[in-house]
Amino acid sequence: MIDPWWPLAALALVQVGDAVMCRRPLPFIRQCLVDVGFPQRYWWVLPPLKLAAAAGLVAGIWFRPLAILTSAALVAYFLIALAAHLRAADYGRNLFLNCTGMLLACSATLAFTLVAA
Repeated sequence: MIDPWWPLAALALVQVGDAVMCRRPLPFIRQCLVDVGFPQRYWWVLPPLKLAAAAGLVAGIWFRPLAILTSAALVAYFLIALAAHLRAADYGRNLFLNCTGMLLACSATLAFTLVAA
């Protein structure tokens, strides 16, 4: 078991909340997806993807390789999101607060899982 376990649990909780908000995208999420040009026909993929990430993080509390894999996948996801914001010249709140903040949180969680006992 990873000790302390709370960074993985906290990020999992954020992922569950994000999945709920993406189910029927809240206006700010909808606008973000439109601004970066993410096709609406793929929006349905986001909630299951985020719930799978949450499940991987929770299971990773007891199985460290899964915590590392899931954290690395989230870092990759947010690097792609960052690239999409930059490509779309979307330099506002969505890039600097939401995307970059989540990239930092996921990167910190990955670093934590790599060094945790």
